[in-house]
Amino acid sequence: MSGHQKHDHGPGGHAGHTHGVVADADRRWLSIALVLITSFMAIEVVIGIIAGSLALISDAAHMLTDAVSIVLALIAMRLSARPARGGFTYGLKRAEILSAQANGLTLLLLAAWLAYEAVHRLIDPPQVEGGLVLVTALAGIAVNILAAWCISKANRTSLNVEGAYQHILNDLFAFIGTAVAGLIVVTTGFARADGIATLVVVALMVKAGYGLVRESGRIFLEAAPADLDPDAIGDQLVARPSVVEVHDLHVWTITSGQPALSAHVLVSPDSDCHAVRRDLERLVGQKYKISHTTLQVDHAPKEIRALAHTGAAYGEHCEAPHGPVHRDEPHPH
Repeated sequence: MSGHQKHDHGPGGHAGHTHGVVADADRRWLSIALVLITSFMAIEVVIGIIAGSLALISDAAHMLTDAVSIVLALIAMRLSARPARGGFTYGLKRAEILSAQANGLTLLLLAAWLAYEAVHRLIDPPQVEGGLVLVTALAGIAVNILAAWCISKANRTSLNVEGAYQHILNDLFAFIGTAVAGLIVVTTGFARADGIATLVVVALMVKAGYGLVRESGRIFLEAAPADLDPDAIGDQLVARPSVVEVHDLHVWTITSGQPALSAHVLVSPDSDCHAVRRDLERLVGQKYKISHTTLQVDHAPKEIRALAHTGAAYGEHCEAPHGPVHRDEPHPH
């Protein structure tokens, strides 16, 4: 016998996954932030060229990636909201993970270019209009605080929205560094402060970019969510009444905030497969917040039951088993 979780494929999909009102609100907040960012970016490019400040130009370039990240986030929201059909059995929910990865990669590439330019300016510093840099940076701080507040009102459990938020937050820190550099240039005439501020921005961009690429990469590689240990989950499942063995256990993330689990479960011959399945689904749902489960539940063959009592090696019940075999006894992970 085998069974799997019942799914609600009506409007809204899985409980807690998709809500039209929330998605509309997210798009509205992101759109407001986009208008703020693009408007100020155009002004900053002009001032940066006039002032001869790489820090301002780097901030403007960073704001360009902010704008692109928000546009990608808005597009990904539209795509991920489309229902599953045809060969896309999950729909296009991972479009937002593609967006997050693109955000991370643009941060890393832009950081490499800015680092090169900053080092060049440290070696041969140009004349910088510190007053213009300071005033523009202070205005940029105000704009980015407002934009960050707008995006913080959206659903940041989405890696897509979090990517856009990290862009804005890094830009805010960058403007603070640029303002300090402008103040130093005005008060001391130390032009290299502009290049130093740019390198601080680069460090922040690398940190945020690496984090986004790492997290999106884990999802694309079907790794278990960082806060879930598949071995611990397997041990919990096999410790339940009537369960003899759990193998082919997989835990992965469909998209942000949607972990999924599948496993082959063998139970004692006198057990009700459906009752055991419901018990296991309840366990992973309540303890691990996994609502998307696929459990194949079968009665254990005699040779498997014998192995379970003796602690012998795993029998070839499945043609190509994946991962460790979990039994209610000490076993390798």
